[in-house]
Amino acid sequence: MKNNIFENVEFPVISAPMFLVSGVDLVVACCANGTIGAFPALNQRTTEGFEEWLVQINSEFDRLNCQQRTFGVNLIVHNSNPRVAPDLDMCIKHEVPLLITSLGAAKEVIDGVHSYGGKVFHDVINARHAKKAVDAGVDGLVLVAAGAGGHGGLASPFALLSEVRKFFDGYIALAGSLTNGAHVAAARAAGADFAYVGTRFIATDEAYADQTNKEMIVDSTLNEIVYTDAFSGVHGNFLRKSIVEAGLDPDNLPSKEIDFGKDLNADKHAWKDIWSAGHGVSDIDEILPTAELIAKMKAEYQAAVARVTA
Repeated sequence: MKNNIFENVEFPVISAPMFLVSGVDLVVACCANGTIGAFPALNQRTTEGFEEWLVQINSEFDRLNCQQRTFGVNLIVHNSNPRVAPDLDMCIKHEVPLLITSLGAAKEVIDGVHSYGGKVFHDVINARHAKKAVDAGVDGLVLVAAGAGGHGGLASPFALLSEVRKFFDGYIALAGSLTNGAHVAAARAAGADFAYVGTRFIATDEAYADQTNKEMIVDSTLNEIVYTDAFSGVHGNFLRKSIVEAGLDPDNLPSKEIDFGKDLNADKHAWKDIWSAGHGVSDIDEILPTAELIAKMKAEYQAAVARVTA
């Protein structure tokens, strides 16, 4: 790896920060098994609750004597999110190793994290946004390509990676239906530093997702993923079955303005009742403990490398 905050990362996977899914248990399980766990600051309803999680994560690292302590926090840097400033203050206070920003690569955020030696990755869906983030001074990019869960783009993962590598030699995490160790190997071979894996980690014991959500992941195929901006104002991929069960018509959804402050206090619909997932659902057939999943992915990775080097 290129920097000492990643020196204890044994397996180049970042568990993507997923709204209402990622939390203390998943982050700690990922880090304890050699990968990077991450969660959105907004998964806690208040900044005070967010700080409690930061303290709890570090306490769990101490209790488990974890060697890999690099974890990430996702911060939505958008004017509709009223918690940008106070949550950033908590990240600086507790020296969060990796900040993953969305919807804005703000210099004050980057400078704040750099003040204590942390790193900032910014998620993008195209090269134009990537260039803006690079100009702002980010350390890495998360390329959220076609088929990714959450707010994914439409570009091919490998095509987007190749285009961005023409002007950026920093860290890149590649997202877009990466669900197994062979996919991790492919991402690394293509020039990414990390595979950014989200949907696969929903179907784990440690994920905070509803059990019905986890089972729906296992039972769904890529043809049952709907790409829409109806729930957050930003296009993303969602499980068709969850849309239907919420009483909506997945083929007739209205557009919506971006408002993460309002979404934070919503009591229904995305993301509580309507669930996000990527095209990789087709590759998920069981719910596993995180440790077992990562061990499985490591074995798949080694097998893939052996196949192409034989």
